[in-house]
Amino acid sequence: MANTTSAKTAMIILLVLAVFLAGPFILPVYWTMILTEILIMGLLAMSFNLLFGYTGLLSFGQAGFFGVGAYATALFLSKGGNSLFVSLLAALGTGAVAALVIGFLCVRRDEIYFAMITLGFGMMLYTVAHNWLSLTGGSDGLPLLNVPALKLLGREFSLFDPNVMYLFVFSVTALCIFFLWRVVRSPFGLMLTAIRENKQRLAFVGAGVQHLRLAAFVIAGALAGMAGGLFCLFNAMATPDILHWGFSSRPVLMTVLGGSGIFFGPLFGAAIFFGLEQLITSMTENWMIFLGIILVPVVIFFPHGILGTLVDWMRTRTKRAP
Repeated sequence: MANTTSAKTAMIILLVLAVFLAGPFILPVYWTMILTEILIMGLLAMSFNLLFGYTGLLSFGQAGFFGVGAYATALFLSKGGNSLFVSLLAALGTGAVAALVIGFLCVRRDEIYFAMITLGFGMMLYTVAHNWLSLTGGSDGLPLLNVPALKLLGREFSLFDPNVMYLFVFSVTALCIFFLWRVVRSPFGLMLTAIRENKQRLAFVGAGVQHLRLAAFVIAGALAGMAGGLFCLFNAMATPDILHWGFSSRPVLMTVLGGSGIFFGPLFGAAIFFGLEQLITSMTENWMIFLGIILVPVVIFFPHGILGTLVDWMRTRTKRAP
């Protein structure tokens, strides 16, 4: 029975990968760009899910690390850097360092207090980016006047080509998702789940709950920084708006839509979020009102998110099967 379920899961994952790989070759340029943004925001949402879905920590400051990564990439490239991979490593590293400093103060608190502290630090980062004109460009942001070409196998590929950008983002995102998969499937990931279920019992047996939380916070911050670096390359600029707490609500919404605690739930939720945005904005500019109207029945009738509820339904059917 377990082997059958694993085989079905593997087939579904391979099918989804095939669809994503075939996307730029069968879709118009506009939808290729939408798919690129879905991957980037899906990675951000999955980093949030490591905290919320697996560790039980509700963070409203994930956009802060996303923005830090975006500005690290923009600053590196605008100051003469010409390596895409080094710019993304800068985004990853600065996201991790920022998460280490902020997380050291945040993980000591629980529930609403943790959420409010992360919100406060997120707004501090937004204020710094908005007011430090000489470094960040203030409200105008920091544009990328030149995006280095992707160099592979002795050839150069321009990221201004939407298909090249998409495949580059897909490759980096896939590597990050594979790393995240290994994390949640490791003994460390099981410890995070144990913290979510009963942190007092885990502390009673001698586990360092705060250290585990901090490690999860740093990993989530690093992946959010990587997503921010990709977003900077995609938009060819970094702006303070992406550090605002309102932007942090996006990964929360995507995770709720897809399913928290479900590994691919946030990525699925990102696809739903952007799909609804495109559908509703084609009919009205007030799309957030209709998104709210849709979100209410989703929360009521799909308490584990759309993908999470589907997974539960499939598991129930599998158990009932002879």
